[in-house]
Amino acid sequence: MLATYSDVFRPATRPHKTIYNLSLVLAGSLLLTISAHIVLTLPFSPVPVTAQTFAVLILAMMLGRKLGVATILAYLTQGMLGLPVFARGLAGPAVLLGPTGGYLAGFVVAAYVVGAMAERGWDRSMGATLLAMLIGNSIIYLFGVAWLAVLVGMPAAISAGLLPFIPGDLIKTLLATLFLPQGWKLINHLRH
Repeated sequence: MLATYSDVFRPATRPHKTIYNLSLVLAGSLLLTISAHIVLTLPFSPVPVTAQTFAVLILAMMLGRKLGVATILAYLTQGMLGLPVFARGLAGPAVLLGPTGGYLAGFVVAAYVVGAMAERGWDRSMGATLLAMLIGNSIIYLFGVAWLAVLVGMPAAISAGLLPFIPGDLIKTLLATLFLPQGWKLINHLRH
């Protein structure tokens, strides 16, 4: 396993590691909340466009699978407990059963898979980062569109829950592809 971004700055002693890890999870869940509130509502879709997929995948790459999943679960728990962290300021368990529930579940699986890829160095080159981001987005789409299809049918789920999101997600994927490998180059330069 290779180091993730979070490993580079992790303290060596146990109590400091725990505080560091908890701080990363809380900061990550705050980033997810902020990204959920960057909303574009599409009049033909029950699923809003947010910056969350970008945040989920970046966090997974930077934190690795364990902290990445812990961050997503902390975010979901906050929302289920009534904090208005979900898109459009929504909260409560009903959100997980609504049109965006599948995407939220997909965040957990995507964070695990993409985090595991980062632990294997997939965030070190542009090609591998691009592939990891595309896989992560595909996982989120798979869960999101499948659940949305249960609610509205497959043709509507594809036209309202997949196709409108592809252009924006491609832009976010390209940004991550440019950012992550360059960050490693900077870290390696500063180490030497």
